[in-house]
Amino acid sequence: MKNVFKSLLVASLTAGMVLSMAACGGKSSESSSAKSSSASAASSTASEKSAVADIKKSGTLTMCTNAEFKPFEFKKGNDIKGIDVEISKAIADDLGVKLKISDIAFDSLIPSLQAGKADMAAAGITVTEDRKKNVDFSDTYFNASQTIIVTKGSDIKNRTDLNGKVVGVQTGTTGDTYCTNQDGKSDIKVKEVRRYNKGMDAVADLISGRINAVVIDNYPAKKLVEQNSDKIALLSDSLTSESYAIACPKGSDLTAEINKVLKDLKDSGKLQKIMDEYISEK
Repeated sequence: MKNVFKSLLVASLTAGMVLSMAACGGKSSESSSAKSSSASAASSTASEKSAVADIKKSGTLTMCTNAEFKPFEFKKGNDIKGIDVEISKAIADDLGVKLKISDIAFDSLIPSLQAGKADMAAAGITVTEDRKKNVDFSDTYFNASQTIIVTKGSDIKNRTDLNGKVVGVQTGTTGDTYCTNQDGKSDIKVKEVRRYNKGMDAVADLISGRINAVVIDNYPAKKLVEQNSDKIALLSDSLTSESYAIACPKGSDLTAEINKVLKDLKDSGKLQKIMDEYISEK
């Protein structure tokens, strides 16, 4: 009888423990499920965050640029002018907000977008696969190339003559990428690459004999040569073929808004008028 009672008692306790464990397991599963749902909801809310809505709410579109790249962006008195500025104003007007321009170093443009310090970057930015990993690009609006500036009478006559030379570039540009062969596509091997925040500073060192050549985008190169036509010249060789676009933070719905404005500017002929005005300006 004692043994029978013991058996019944053990069976009863075991069943109770099983039920208790089952209850705890159910509660934990329910809690995990709830947490998962909350995380999913938070992620969904974050992904649905609208940059355009935030811009309209604040009343300001912040564009970062590097105003050392005439005719795309440059300083005129206390103002910043240029092709990219006119395009950005059109985007701001379409959104019904004011345009704020943040003038920073070229190689700080993408980090500024990633840090949320600007809504977009417009600075004659070439679309590259490497940059696409960090930002979203609008449709392209201009085709460009990297060209070579030399002093008059230089022994550098074409791209292959850059081999073994000291070359100046603007920091973080595709000219920098090409001369340092960061993408493995360059067919030259220079002796040294010197980086500058401003193209005009590179040209100043070229004129003074500190470097042998400057590699920079073709239209800013033309402007720099026009300003110093008695001392420097532009070679006919094109080192690259590239396209400019406006950069936005990854996932920003502002990109679609920019594309809409760019299409309107192209279709109406306004973009070409902007290009003609600034490219012809001395």
